[in-house]
Amino acid sequence: MKTYFRFSLGSITGVILLLTLLHPTAVLATSGFSGIRTFASVPVIPGFPEGIAVHGGNVFVSGPARFGTAGTGPSAIQVYDRKTGALETTIYVTGEALAFEHAVSNIALDGDGRIYALSTQLGLIRFSKQGSAYVQEPYGAPPPDLPTCAAAPGDPCSPTFIDFPPIVNDIVFDAAGFAYVTDSLQATIFRYGPGGGAPEIWFQSPLFEGGGFIPFGTNGIRLSPTREHVYVVVSTSAANPNVGTIYRLPLIDAPAAADLEAFHAYTGSEIPDQLAFGADGKLYVSLALSNQISILAADGTELARIQSAPEEDIPLDGPAGIAFDSRTKSLMIANHASLSGNTANFAVLQAFVGDPGDPLEEPFLP
Repeated sequence: MKTYFRFSLGSITGVILLLTLLHPTAVLATSGFSGIRTFASVPVIPGFPEGIAVHGGNVFVSGPARFGTAGTGPSAIQVYDRKTGALETTIYVTGEALAFEHAVSNIALDGDGRIYALSTQLGLIRFSKQGSAYVQEPYGAPPPDLPTCAAAPGDPCSPTFIDFPPIVNDIVFDAAGFAYVTDSLQATIFRYGPGGGAPEIWFQSPLFEGGGFIPFGTNGIRLSPTREHVYVVVSTSAANPNVGTIYRLPLIDAPAAADLEAFHAYTGSEIPDQLAFGADGKLYVSLALSNQISILAADGTELARIQSAPEEDIPLDGPAGIAFDSRTKSLMIANHASLSGNTANFAVLQAFVGDPGDPLEEPFLP
């Protein structure tokens, strides 16, 4: 039986400091950028926020996205007022076996405002608001624990060298209602059909296998504004753990290996994490280890970096999920603090970038 591994936050802190010294990053000027402010603090329990979504009058934030949760309380989604940042309610996940590892990573919403959350134990779960409460129901089954293709040639299998369990990470819907879900440890993008059920393998690649002290491969995922491509983050590489790459694939039913394109590579141990497209096609990428937001042009070249200023109350600390607030033309950032473990930095930060963002697909689903 497989077990989930843990990272020691204390031991990682020294590695972070060393990598920062070895790989300093220039910060370029960002047109329209006017600073970062704290939108809301995130409760220490469960803490470690990763997923973030903006819908209607609310900002939704999910967590904890971390290891070492066995014996702790349930995962949760915080619901904040979009205008004031006030915490309106907390949605607690039910049905988790709390004596074992459990977590919720990223979230998405449909056209009816229902929330879809990725649980490491439960798979894809859905929350519908009924009155002032949210009602939870199963939507998609957990992804299968795939054997490596070397150990069990044929389908289905994982094109990885190490036999890790599934770890669902990010989710995005297309207009038809298909949900694309990344599996960070099995080098796989799964796809759920409209209405949920069992996921199917949509695309796999050995290039999606992570490596190093944080062996996360496939991570953030988004559709291009034209809806012609799927962009996916591979945070680290088994071939070179210092490299994180943004890849893209055509948005078709069955892309082939030859369809995979490298869009941009980060070579300085920066751990690209999550994605968000601007209205003009720029791609915003959270960098978990260098504590910055990278901005890429449509051709993959880097235009700018956003980073915290010394006077800001809470600095960028392991930024993870990012989502646009179209009303304020700002980027909402889940301050994950996953590597520092600094609970004072659990927050939603708001970077004013002068961009309303590209609206995500929010299909109407059964």
